[in-house]
Amino acid sequence: MTTPTPDTATGDEHTGHAGHTGHGYITAKEDYLKRLRRIEGQSRGLQRMVEEEKYCIDILTQVSAMTKALQAVAMGLLEDHISHCVVDAAVAGGPDAEAKIKEATDAIARLVRS
Repeated sequence: MTTPTPDTATGDEHTGHAGHTGHGYITAKEDYLKRLRRIEGQSRGLQRMVEEEKYCIDILTQVSAMTKALQAVAMGLLEDHISHCVVDAAVAGGPDAEAKIKEATDAIARLVRS
């Protein structure tokens, strides 16, 4: 039996899918880190483009690429959250299930607005 670990962002405890302790994205953690490092490089490239006074449309094209990359990370994290945290809470039932569903819906709403 696994012991739930505190969620550092919310203070909640979470036991992952199939009894594993951790967050849904943990199995793809290195992939997420790789993607985020690539996005970080894109950000530095954008700063450099502005410093070098590159053409506006070229900068906007890179902003669009970076935005799409961030959206892909967000969608992956959301999918992992739903398929692990929300499913686990739904199986367990009770108020935690309702809270996790609300949390996921709120996250989706934030993503739609952005």
